[in-house]
Order: sequence, then C-alpha cells, then structure tokens
Amino acid sequence: MNDVASLLAALTTALGADAVLTEPSDLEGFTEDWRGRYKGPAACVVLPANTAQVAAVVRLCAQYRVPVLPQGGNTSLCAGAVPPGQGVPPVIVNLTRMRRIRHIDAANGSMEVEAGCVLKTVQDAAAGHQRLYAVSLGAEGSCQIGGNLSTNAGGTGVLRYGNTRDNVLGLEAVLADGTVWNGLRALRKDNTGLDLKHLFIGTEGTLGIITAATLKLHPLPTHHALAWFTPADPAAALRVLGLFQAACGSRLNAFEMINRRQLDLVIEHVPERRNPFGESHQSHEWHVLVELADTQGGDEMAELLQQTLEQTAEAGLVLDAVVASNDTQRAALWEIRHSVSEANKKGGVGLTTDCAVPVSAVPAFIERATGAVRALVPDLDVLVVAHLGDGNAHFIPFFTFEAWRELADPVAMAAAMRRCVNDVAYELRGTFSAEHGVGQTGLSEMAYYKSAVELNLMRAVKQALDPHNLLNPGRLLP
Repeated sequence: MNDVASLLAALTTALGADAVLTEPSDLEGFTEDWRGRYKGPAACVVLPANTAQVAAVVRLCAQYRVPVLPQGGNTSLCAGAVPPGQGVPPVIVNLTRMRRIRHIDAANGSMEVEAGCVLKTVQDAAAGHQRLYAVSLGAEGSCQIGGNLSTNAGGTGVLRYGNTRDNVLGLEAVLADGTVWNGLRALRKDNTGLDLKHLFIGTEGTLGIITAATLKLHPLPTHHALAWFTPADPAAALRVLGLFQAACGSRLNAFEMINRRQLDLVIEHVPERRNPFGESHQSHEWHVLVELADTQGGDEMAELLQQTLEQTAEAGLVLDAVVASNDTQRAALWEIRHSVSEANKKGGVGLTTDCAVPVSAVPAFIERATGAVRALVPDLDVLVVAHLGDGNAHFIPFFTFEAWRELADPVAMAAAMRRCVNDVAYELRGTFSAEHGVGQTGLSEMAYYKSAVELNLMRAVKQALDPHNLLNPGRLLP
C-alpha cells in the first residue's frame, strides 16, 4: 500500500507537524550531499525526538511500503546519506534532535549517547570526566555518532585506538518492522551468543536504524608531543613509522602523511592555514604529522620525540622537521590535516578513493596507482592523504574545475579512475573501502570485487532482517 499522502498524514499525527518537512525549500539541505554531487527526491524528512518516535516512523513506512533513509550529519563522501535518484522516494529519518548524552560512567570507561549527538560534543563530554572518546575525524564538528557507527568510521586515531567498531560496547536499534532492540550493554566481556551490535555497525542503515550507543572511553591523555616532518619518500616514511613504534610503543597516537600538492591546496583555499616551515621555505614532496600522547611524562615524551627524529635524520630518512612547542602550534598543525576535504572541494574535483592495503604495501600502492591514473590522463594531479599507520591511503586523482568541464564523459572518467586505483589495491591484497563506507558510489565496486559467496551471505542477512528492502535501499548491496 504505497499511498504517500496517507503516510504523510499519519507521520504528522505521530510526530507533530513541526517534525515532518515536506516543502521543497525545507528539504534542500537533506536531499543533497555536502559536496553537491548527488541529489535525489524524498517523500519527506522526519525529525524524531526519541527512539519511540523512530520506531513509530519505521512501523508506518513498513505499513505503507515506503523506503526509510536514516541520516545523521550528512557528511558522507560516498552518497550514503542522501536519496538515490531512482525508485520510490524515501522518508528521510534525520536524527539531529536525538542528541542527549544519557549517562557517563567514568569508572567503567563508558558513556551512553543518542545517535544524533555530534562527535565533537561526545568528545568534549568525555573530556569533562577526564576520559577520551578516541574516534577523531575532520568532520567531527558536524558528523553524528549514528552515522559514524553506520559506516564504521575510521579517522586519525585508528593507529592507537581502532575504528569506531572497536570503540563501542553496545547499541540500541530500530529494526525494519519497528521493533526496538535494546543492546545497550556496557560490558567488555559477554559471550552469550552472537554479538548482535556488529550487524548494525558498518552496514549503513540497511539492517536497522541505530538510535543510541554505549561507547568505550579511554584515559584522557594530558600530555602531547607533535612534530611535522618531511620524509624523503613514502618508503622512508614507512621506516620512520617503524622506528617510532619501536621507540614509543603505545604512546604513538597518530602518523598521518600527505603529499605536497595536497598541502598546497590547503594553504591556497583554507584561510589561516600556513606552511609549517614558513612561506619561503622549500616545499618538500612528502609531509608527515606524528604525535605522541600519554597521561604523564610530558617532558620525557617531548625528549623521546626529538631523539627519534634525530635518529631518522641521521639515517637520511627525514629531510626537515618542526616540533610544536605549545598547544596553539599543535592545534595549527592538526588544522592543516583536518582541512583537506574543505580545500579539495574549493580547489577542483577530487575523485576520492578510500583504499586500504597492508601497511607495508602503502609505498608500492601510491607508486603504482599514480602510474595507473596517469596512463589514463598524463600529468594528472594526484593528492595523497594517508593514515599511514593503519594502511588507509586516500589516493585522489584531482582535476581543476575547467579540466573537469572539458571532459567528454565525466561519469565514465570517474569510474575508470576509481577502478584502476582500486585494482592496484586489490593486487596488493587490499580493499576499495576502508572507512568511508560503500554508499552509492561503491556499488559497482562491490559487485566487481566481492565474491558471490560474500554477496550471497550479506543478502541472506538483509533478507532475514529486512525482507521488503525498505531500509536504505540502493546502497551497500549491489
């Protein structure tokens, strides 16, 4: 029974008129991705205030056989949170109003939050109790916990703390028929059958809508030591990573690499971003941000950072380095790293890839992927933003706006670029999606790279939990 007018009336009765948006002008911020590349029609946007209202929405959509698209901060890089351009327009369930921090248990190292909480708000609340929620992303000022969980977001802390999946203890989710599963346990050990939360983490809202989570907290580091250095090349950076791991152990907090072209774009397009070595300094081809963090021993840690850098310089691995001497300088260096997406959006058209390979294979991946894209477009600009410590390398073929407009078939070019980069990753026993998700942009890659056995297993789970294919159709599964 697909009667949209009746559904809208029922939703308005259940949630109130202010929580059901239908006017085209009201839908604009919800139906298009933040980069302006994907847009699709929606039946409406609903803004539930609690889990019971989410369940009521899903039950009504199931009754009327209208798809449901869960949405958080809409910061996806793979069009996972906006409607597809075909099929029945979905009801977008935006969770922005569900932003309560329900409980913090510092002694247990856990906090219970609703899915609409902005990541930065969660980080700050944990810090207020001298605890750390360790997931950190460039979009942390606007992305939401529900979206982080649905995509198993990564970020800059994976080297030390793992992905989002590794930082969640329990979940609450609304299933396809409107049933609420309460799995908000705060336990680190529970062997009572399947660990059901993992059905919903990383599955992009296709099996259920995450409405709340119990997150894992860590001791809050109070001392940091950070440097920005220029390795001779990615292979040298990999050797430096090994030296830092050996010298610093669990204090190694981040190890992020970008190339010169990426740094130049940030400086050019994002206000108040500066070259760490000064505007007149020679610009080296590769740049790495390395950070140590701990709850004590600040002076000792700073000395350890300096000694390790000196060791790498003596070995000819590092050409130059600057060390942050205070929190202001540390923040400024991190801001460079977190500004790459903003810079790329302003500077041109970047065909962002999200490959991961074994850490040892990152230099080979960069070299071979560069050769592959330049075989298609000679001298093409290439941006590299690599979480080198965990093997995730965002390799970005980059076009100026003018060059992109001059392409005879931009869609075909984008597909060819991504495929040749992803082929290199798979040749090196890697993957095409490490932390962004699959969304809409990765559907063809799922069909191409995933085995029939894997796809059939995933479809069997989908069929069991969502037999009418109403939860976020048109993504994740081809």
